[in-house]
Amino acid sequence: MDKKMKITPFEGSSVLRKFTIFFILMSLIPVGVLYYLYAEVKERGKLDITAADLNLTLIFTMLGVLIGYFAIRSLLTSITGIARSKENALKEVLGPDKFQELVAGEHNEITVLAKSFNEITSRLEANIKSLEIAKKTLHSVLSRVGEGISSMQNIDNFLNLIVETVTDALQANVGALMLFDEQKNELLVKSVYGANPGAREIRLKADECAAGITIKTQKPLMIPKLASQNTTSSKYGFLFEEPLLCAPLILHDKTLGVISVSRKKDGGNFDEEELNLLYNLALQTAVAVENAKLNKDAEKTYFETISALALAVDAKDPYSRGHLDRVAKYAVQIAERFGLSVDEKNTLRDAARLHDLGKIGVTDEILSRPGPLDAEAWSLMKKHPEIGEGIIKPISSLRNLCDIIRHHHEMLDGSGYPDGLKGDEISLFARILSVADIFDAITTDRPYRKACTPNEAIAKLREMKTAIDQKVVGALQDFVNENRQVM
Repeated sequence: MDKKMKITPFEGSSVLRKFTIFFILMSLIPVGVLYYLYAEVKERGKLDITAADLNLTLIFTMLGVLIGYFAIRSLLTSITGIARSKENALKEVLGPDKFQELVAGEHNEITVLAKSFNEITSRLEANIKSLEIAKKTLHSVLSRVGEGISSMQNIDNFLNLIVETVTDALQANVGALMLFDEQKNELLVKSVYGANPGAREIRLKADECAAGITIKTQKPLMIPKLASQNTTSSKYGFLFEEPLLCAPLILHDKTLGVISVSRKKDGGNFDEEELNLLYNLALQTAVAVENAKLNKDAEKTYFETISALALAVDAKDPYSRGHLDRVAKYAVQIAERFGLSVDEKNTLRDAARLHDLGKIGVTDEILSRPGPLDAEAWSLMKKHPEIGEGIIKPISSLRNLCDIIRHHHEMLDGSGYPDGLKGDEISLFARILSVADIFDAITTDRPYRKACTPNEAIAKLREMKTAIDQKVVGALQDFVNENRQVM
């Protein structure tokens, strides 16, 4: 079947087609008159025309020219009308100054349109390039953040990664992430990248820094750098130097903190796209911060619960009551003399408080037996380090205690349990806890023997040369000597 020819209405025709139609119509009468004159000369050999016929011919010719003139003028008027009607739109797109620069000295509307559209095309190309860069930047940020989430050990490492990544991605000099303490109306600086704050913990009054505006409005903030603008001279003003971007960490209409980047490396200002990127990243970070807080609260509750269980086990035996607290004290004092950090001492203290937790899986009959245990009962008792490890292992924040609790009965000569480790296979923390545990057992009354004095206990520990770490014993002896009067 033949396709029907599609007829385009005259009003919807192209400018070239309209011009062609008008030109043909305008040319019909003059061409007709010329043909008539040509035919007369050819037929008669001469031009025989009366004045009346000549006047009529001239009238029709002029009429045709006038019709063509007004038709083409109408067409051109519509084109120039479009150009003039779009001037305001072009001014908004290009800006008044740039538009005046383009049209200066130009009276040809078509030329003005061409120049304007050339400028708009150039800007569109630049915007496309900018969008491509932004796309690559966003991909880079999301990739690094995704890697950070998959390998994240704690929230602090994750926040450090966020700040480092977004600061580099936005080509800023300094980045910071602050958590908001609503009760004190303060911002606690959790992470800084690109500068050394020179303090372990920085707290800023929310009302006295630029980030406080973001807290109050719950909206992202962009402050450009102006030629007349003076950089703040406060102690931590380097965190908020212009140009500055701040975005709130918002979750469920609650502001958890602020993330900021300041001072572009190229000396320019930030733009809206960069502000939107920071804002979107801040919203995702808020979810991570809240989840970490919930997990921390849940793990704290779990720790308190199992600590209570450990104390319940401790309280079953009137002879060993208070054993956990005393072992924790000795372990921390030994750690002090080894120069361990605060976090390491806290780890030892927590492990000491939970090291006998596994005894909850041992029957009361065995735990309260007055004399030495037989082989079968001893076999069951030796399982308590493994049971204790199994109880705390599901909690990620307590996994650093697993090795200490499992191996606090291991001996350097391999005679310990449950794994029969030797020498350096046993961690320093497990060695410290082992010595503290034995020392307290020796210095506590039992139904089958009296407690040793601290000095007698140290002497017995010195006799166990191949079984326990004598450097640890030496540190404990220093503590005993320093506190002879109170022990």
